[in-house]
Amino acid sequence: MRPVRLKSLVRERFPSRADDRGSGAGAVILFALVFLSLAAFVVDGGLSISQRERAADLAEQAARYAAQDIDREALYGNEGEAPINAGNCPARVAAFAAESGMSGADAAASGCVEADADHVEVRIQLTYRPVFTGIFYGGSIHVSGTAVAENKVG
Repeated sequence: MRPVRLKSLVRERFPSRADDRGSGAGAVILFALVFLSLAAFVVDGGLSISQRERAADLAEQAARYAAQDIDREALYGNEGEAPINAGNCPARVAAFAAESGMSGADAAASGCVEADADHVEVRIQLTYRPVFTGIFYGGSIHVSGTAVAENKVG
């Protein structure tokens, strides 16, 4: 009489289970990686949009800040008209950027686009460094916001 091995007994008794063992693990790992990758792009995309909205908000504030610099000499000479001191626009935007905590390339890329006695247009640039998708995309994302403040007197 031959000795019966336990392994062969199990295979004879449960042949289909031995063949299917571990087949779902690969699918679970694959779906988990796909899900995590998509979640990373969704999170970083949302944070990028948030940074773009922040740039637009800072541009609006900087435009108002620059437009508040009224040319006093022209104001006193023109009987009620209050023209914007357009020559000070770059300095006012730089001061606002420094007060807002901007520095480096963002502060250098931000500034006055156009300024005259009636309106000021300001562009603010912010840099966003992806949190999760930095594995796939190694660079930074530059977002900008532009806003106009007008002098409407009268």
